[in-house]
Amino acid sequence: MAIPTASYSITVRLEVPADAAAVGRLTTAVGKAGGAVTALDVSESFPDRIVLDVTCAASDQSHAERLPEAMTAVDGVVIKKVSDRTFLLHLGGKIEVTSKVPLRTRDDMSMAYTPGVARVCLAIAEEPEDARRLTIKRNTVAVVTDGSAVLGLGNIGPAAALPVMEGKAALFKRFADIDAWPVCLDTQDVDEIVRTVQIIAPVYGGINLEDIAAPRCFEVERRLRELLDIPVFHDDQHGTAIVVLAALTNALRVVGKDLAAVRVVVSGAGAAGSAITRLLLEAGNTELVLCDIDGVVHPGRDGLDPTLVELAGRTNPGGLTGTLKDALVGADVFIGVSAPDILDGDDIATMAEQSIVFALANPVPEVDPAAARRTAAVVATGRSDEPNQINNVLAFPGVFRGLLDAGAENIDLATEAAAAEALASVLSPQELNPSFIVPSVFNPDVTEAVANAVRKTVQRRGAGRDVDAEVTGIPMPKAGRT
Repeated sequence: MAIPTASYSITVRLEVPADAAAVGRLTTAVGKAGGAVTALDVSESFPDRIVLDVTCAASDQSHAERLPEAMTAVDGVVIKKVSDRTFLLHLGGKIEVTSKVPLRTRDDMSMAYTPGVARVCLAIAEEPEDARRLTIKRNTVAVVTDGSAVLGLGNIGPAAALPVMEGKAALFKRFADIDAWPVCLDTQDVDEIVRTVQIIAPVYGGINLEDIAAPRCFEVERRLRELLDIPVFHDDQHGTAIVVLAALTNALRVVGKDLAAVRVVVSGAGAAGSAITRLLLEAGNTELVLCDIDGVVHPGRDGLDPTLVELAGRTNPGGLTGTLKDALVGADVFIGVSAPDILDGDDIATMAEQSIVFALANPVPEVDPAAARRTAAVVATGRSDEPNQINNVLAFPGVFRGLLDAGAENIDLATEAAAAEALASVLSPQELNPSFIVPSVFNPDVTEAVANAVRKTVQRRGAGRDVDAEVTGIPMPKAGRT
């Protein structure tokens, strides 16, 4: 049975007899059913019985539904209520808007709103760049989706995507103190998506595209980058690529190999796979083979779309053809962002000595991690219950913090590579080992390191604004200036 997780945790309110052994029998029953009791709280007590709130973790939805049945099998236990803790957490949504200024008196109101606010409006009308220091723009990101590729759930639409976008906004606030807001669009037309984002862009300092299916996501991002003077970042592409490059940098240090010399096989040529490929090439790898559902991508293969034609011309210098398994023979690194269970331990055994396996399909990886570890030196997944989790939250908060602080107009591959290098450097050489190649998402150094690297790179490229100058002085309409 899979490991119990908080994602499928429940709280069960029940009655048990008021004898010393009753609670022990209850927790034993949960344990035998494969659950993990994480909390016991007495809500009421009577001479002959007690009312308990029992919180326990399960491995999946059906397992969570079976745990109360195991509890009722204990003599004297009566179930009163079962609550799904994940659903409870989402009740009413996960984010809110709060005021940063007091609104206690008439003076407060007259400055925050009318009539005082009119002076600020006129200042921005005369100097539009003043919006960056006089409104929420300088610290606000739009999290934009069309609901077409939500997590591993597929095309579930904008309303069903909203809980994910709320979660993304909450992560922005928690890890980088950025105010982000979900923008879930009820269209999957490229022109409509682009135009909608374009006309709401004045509010925001950056656009985070999220869970938009390939190949539509490529065109949406390209066109918005051409139209807007704020950075547009598709996290499924670039956030994933940054964390993969950082993790690979440290994994190569563990096994004593160099990025420029290793042969890398990437499985999956969609949004994440394409971005990983481009960033690895930017970082100096010269022996990369890209594979999709039809096998090795190469210039002679029929039916390649324009994106794959471009990547075919930049990868696979040895001219390999055939299947993913063919390409894997002798490879140093496997990076999977594709589909579950497409490889087994025997396939990993055909790789080079001291191989590295990143099996990132979620929740079921391309190869069973335990099978991969029989021959691979370093194994990473996208799962939280395995070592070396490749998690985008290691990248996007710091990336946007740096972009906003620099007043960035765009982001490029050099900036992404700098972010990856900074993320990798959070771990010292003494900390690195096969089971620890990326820092914890709760490491306070992560966001700061990534943000500083991004800000410095943007400033060095001359692709930002003089933010320090923007936050000094008192803006006034020209008619009122002396």
